Amino acid sequence: MDARPYEKNSDGQWTRGGEGGTGSIFGKGGLNILGGDKNADQSDGGGSGNGINVNAFLWRASLDTISFMPLSSADPFGGVIITDWYSTPETPQERFKVNVFILGRALRSDGVKVSVFRQAVDPSSGRWADTPVNASVATEMENAILTRARQMRVAVSK
Repeated sequence: MDARPYEKNSDGQWTRGGEGGTGSIFGKGGLNILGGDKNADQSDGGGSGNGINVNAFLWRASLDTISFMPLSSADPFGGVIITDWYSTPETPQERFKVNVFILGRALRSDGVKVSVFRQAVDPSSGRWADTPVNASVATEMENAILTRARQMRVAVSK
């Protein structure tokens, strides 16, 4: 085991005392947590494994389908879209929230999962209370996303 302490060199890199170059406390090449080769040629804009890990058509179709709702979070690498609570002007006493999960790179019917949450104002307390949502609502949203994704794929292939 090397007992020399690590020091920060003039480039801001951590190296063992007395070593030149741009070493790392994690060894040659540093710590690669995303799986790609950081020295790979990325001139084509792609890269090697650091791109989106979900189907791009499903991702874009999901965003298009729920575009009327405010987004709380969107992670294209993990394939997760979370909306904030949304109330329609016609029904301000109830609100909805949607979570969309893109489950892979293939454009398949099992590639998207939607969870819908609903709350209504409790008349006695005036607070929001969770209420059940018909399971068909999530299925209809999944079908709308899949339909839009297929439309997008057809438009690109023409």
